[in-house]
Amino acid sequence: MSHEHHSHLPRNDYGKFIAILLTFCMLAVAGYALQHTISCFLLSWVIAYLLDPLLVRGEKRGIKRIYTLGLLYVLLGILAIFFMAFIVPAITISWNAFVRDLPTYIQKIKLLATDWKTRVPDLYGSEEINWLIEKATGKVDAAADKAGKWAYGFGTSIFFNLFNIVLSPILVFFMLYYKRSVKETISSWIPVHSRELILGIGEEVNSSIGGYLRGQVVISIIVAVMTIIALFIIDIPHPIFCGLFAGAASVLPFIGVIIATLPALFFAWFKYQSIEIFSQIGIAFAMIYFVEGYIIKPLVFKESMNLNPLVTIIMVMALGETLGFWGILLALPIASAIKITWGHVVNGDFKHH
Repeated sequence: MSHEHHSHLPRNDYGKFIAILLTFCMLAVAGYALQHTISCFLLSWVIAYLLDPLLVRGEKRGIKRIYTLGLLYVLLGILAIFFMAFIVPAITISWNAFVRDLPTYIQKIKLLATDWKTRVPDLYGSEEINWLIEKATGKVDAAADKAGKWAYGFGTSIFFNLFNIVLSPILVFFMLYYKRSVKETISSWIPVHSRELILGIGEEVNSSIGGYLRGQVVISIIVAVMTIIALFIIDIPHPIFCGLFAGAASVLPFIGVIIATLPALFFAWFKYQSIEIFSQIGIAFAMIYFVEGYIIKPLVFKESMNLNPLVTIIMVMALGETLGFWGILLALPIASAIKITWGHVVNGDFKHH
């Protein structure tokens, strides 16, 4: 009987494991099918997360949440009008200029490949080099042929992003207004004997995620502005495009600094074709990321997440593959939440409850 009892336990464990695995698979499939809806929800959630501390301050001063929320939306409306009147036209002009110049860049790449091919001497290995050059040139031609499909796909994504931008303020309003009710409802679902522990872990996770998201937004904006100004001074083509790319790349840990320089180096090479301009861009980005790393980050991130670099890279790659930009942005907060929860598990806090 004892043998039968022990042999029955692994079956239950395997059954739970399979059930959990199937649940994750179904969630992944549903997430892929509803990627635009999830993207809109995540955008709204991040915005609500960033704005909530302002409402909390208003409540501490005795102002009702609905009044603070109304005032906040008025201020955001003014900023939105300014953004639409000045920032959007500048971004649109920069994007149109980039699209207009794209065929020129493709043609220059093909001419450069042809020039390299003629310069390859008739020596051992030259056939392999020529084959590689021909393959590279063919890839460029294929990229040019797919430009129309790419433009259509980009236009489709822009449409969904505009839909998200229009719908997000409504979702943000309800998320902020009903925050307390949602917290109380979720709290009531937690068993009484472990409610205090889980709510405490939730506060730790909330502090870590909130600090990271608010800090990362501030850093991305500062990096983008500094990059745009620096590239304007150096006279690099499409500085706004390069600046926005650098701001977005700053979300990536470790390799974001390198990736951020690529568009500026690309445009600089085709305009100047000199090593001197590379050195100027290198100095500019070195100064930007010195300021970011040693001045801005210590002020913005008062507490470090202290995550293992290998775990960080794996989380960014995995979530970036499944959720795209939002996966990259939320990879570190999710890793931090797992680390905090796992720390309590290792310490045996759940056993006492």
